[in-house]
This record gives sequence, C-alpha cells and structure tokens, in this order.
Amino acid sequence: MSNLAWNCRGLGNPRVVQFLKDMVIPKKRQVIFLCETLCMKEKVEKVRHLIGFESSFSVDVIGRSGGIALLWRNEEEVSIRSFSKNHIDVVVRVVGCANWRLTGFYGEPNRRLRRNTWNLLRLLSQQSNLPWCVIGDLNNILSHEDKRGGRRYPEWLVQGFSETIIDCNLIDMDLMGYSFTWVKSKGTSDWVELRLNRALVTQQWLDIHKETTLFNMEVSTSDHTPIFLAINKCIINTNVRRFRFENAWLREPMCNDIVLNYWDSNKNSEYSQKLLACQSQLEVWGKEITGNFTQRIRDCKHRMKHLKQRRDSDSLRLYDDEQNKLNEVLIQKEIYWRQRSKQLWL
Repeated sequence: MSNLAWNCRGLGNPRVVQFLKDMVIPKKRQVIFLCETLCMKEKVEKVRHLIGFESSFSVDVIGRSGGIALLWRNEEEVSIRSFSKNHIDVVVRVVGCANWRLTGFYGEPNRRLRRNTWNLLRLLSQQSNLPWCVIGDLNNILSHEDKRGGRRYPEWLVQGFSETIIDCNLIDMDLMGYSFTWVKSKGTSDWVELRLNRALVTQQWLDIHKETTLFNMEVSTSDHTPIFLAINKCIINTNVRRFRFENAWLREPMCNDIVLNYWDSNKNSEYSQKLLACQSQLEVWGKEITGNFTQRIRDCKHRMKHLKQRRDSDSLRLYDDEQNKLNEVLIQKEIYWRQRSKQLWL
C-alpha cells in the first residue's frame, strides 16, 4: 500500500487540486495525507470524489490556518483510531499483509508550542503495539544538515525532537531524491531550505515491509514538496522479533563480559547456539542501557546540581564522576541515534 503525504497549503486553489489529481490517478496511490488544507470537510469530500477514492476523514480548519485530511482508495482497508488538529491515526488492514498503524502527522508550526507536538508523539507511541508509521509535515528538523541557508536552527528544537524520536523507538527513513522538502525565498539572498516532511517508522514496521522506499517528489505547487512512501513488499508473519545489536553497547565493559561468560560457558555447543545464548542475554541487559537516555541524563544533572551546592572536596570529586557519566551517556546517545539515521541496519 503506497502512501503520499503533502502540505498542500490550501485545497481551495484549483492548481493544487489539479496537481493532486495528476499525482494520484496515474500512480494508483492508496492513501493520501494532506495538511494545511485550509478548508472544511465538504471541500475534502469533493476532492475525494475527483480522484476516485472511496473514503476520507478530515479535521476542519480552525480560523485561517491548519486543517488535515486522510483519503484512501479502498474503504475497508482503513479504520480510524484517533484524531486531533495535528494527527489522524488509523489501522491499515490489507489482504496478504499484517495489520499495521499509520499516523498522518502535522507538527505544531509555532515553535513555542513545539513541545506539544513531541508530547503528542510520545502519547501515541504508548497506545498500540502494532507496527507503526508516522508520515507528514513534522515541522522540525533532526540535525543541522536538514537545513540550508538562513540562521542556525535552534539547538533546543533539534535536541527535543531527536529525544522524542528515540523515546518513541522510531527510525527516520532515508529520503531518496532532493534533500529538502520546504523552501522559502528561492533564488534570492534569503533562500532557505529545510527537510520538514518525513516518514518515521518502528523497526517492527520495517521488518514486515520489505523493499520500502521514501521519495521526495521534488515538484510542487506548494512551498512543500510531497513525499511518497512506496511499499513494494510485505510479509505476513510478525511474531518473530529480530535481534538488533546496539553499537552503543560497545561503550559498556559489561557487554564484553556478557559475551565472554556465555561463550565460555557453552564451549561444547554449536556456533549458532552460542550466538543465541549471547543474544538473549544482551537483549535483556541492553534494555537498561539504551532507550532511557532522557532519564539517565536527567538523573546525572540532578545529582550534579546537588553536589555542586555542597562545595566540599568529596562532593567535587563525586561531581567530576557524575560529569564523566553524563558525557558517556551523551556519547552513547549520539551513537544510538546515528545507528538509527539509516533506513536499514548495518
């Protein structure tokens, strides 16, 4: 099932509607998520009819901004779970493929309210164990390489968004084609480009959707370009959870000890059995090392603040120890995030 996401900047524009028809009808797109529709439900229904889709769900515009809509070709394949002015969450049921979850997402454009976007993503991540895909205009970048031109993007926005993606166990899919999806003042000295539109998926989702590619369509009647998630192959069996080795574990001496202990204790076992033994132990132990970076950083900073106030020699020594621990957690977090910056695991 292929998916298209686009910040169309208003379905009331005839050029936008024609552009949408040209993208959808010849290519047989299955699901379309639109944000900034700037219209009411009646207009979305007209567009749905024009492109030949069976169903749609929309959240009306508030004032002169916002509005989101999800349209899909076959009515029985999609069911609504929840929605807000910033998201539409559905379950996708396709014959021959395991059920999965799709969330069309529109990030809060006001930077002062951006934490609302992050908190909403965290909340949604806790509501289901289904394989999950989030697609749309997230209105945030994950690294400074996602921006070209203009002033440097605020570090707190990059950091906050990155932490949210880690907390939600999401992976940012590689974008094929042009690197940026939003442009301002093109061709002038104030030319700025950002990658605001993206697809975020869980590893479980990648495990059942093979040969999936995210494309930047590059041409648009809006200042945002559409992104297209092409799903070429899926598998039905989702019961087998694949083990993934975390590079961040290599920073921990305990990782080496676990491997040596279980390798030595199974000297007479087959090579494959040794690997499985190490795998099971690393998986249990690794949950305490990765996936809770935010809490570990918070705890270190709290202890450092307390020790700094005491100002005695022992406290200063302990403060330095905590500083080293904090630096180590930050390094592990960077390694963890770098490993997830690729669509496929190495």
